[in-house]
Amino acid sequence: MFKVGIITASDKGYKNERIDESGKLISEIVQKKGYIVKKYIVLPDEENKISDELIHMSDELNLDLILTTGGTGFSKRDVTPEATLKAITKLAPGISEAMRYYSLNITKRAMLSRGISGIRNETLIVNLPGSPKAVKESLEYIIDTLDHGLEILLGKTSECARK
Repeated sequence: MFKVGIITASDKGYKNERIDESGKLISEIVQKKGYIVKKYIVLPDEENKISDELIHMSDELNLDLILTTGGTGFSKRDVTPEATLKAITKLAPGISEAMRYYSLNITKRAMLSRGISGIRNETLIVNLPGSPKAVKESLEYIIDTLDHGLEILLGKTSECARK
């Protein structure tokens, strides 16, 4: 199946002042789907460290999917979308739009998410929210469709039309 990298952006998580529930939850969800987690790392909310790791996971580890959690809000330290923009070569806005649309049915605060999605080479990168509840809701909402997107990205299928 697909090879996955997980990045949690959290100053407190990086300093071991908070347990990373969201990254662990992402790992559980993707493994239940049959994906293989190749790397899971907690980084501080620093744009260059996050973008460097995204590039490393894509270019050197050749991962199919990178899921980030955290750093997508309005705090001055929230820089995950900016780090992702530095790493990607193509935007995939529909994924993040779909997550926000779905989440707006649960909470109006979903409109405050700045997460983005995009492609670098043959790697899909998706910024998930930071809270475990929002991670679960968002990832479970998109994961089946991500399968198809990854198959197209990796050249395993070419048809998007529904039959």
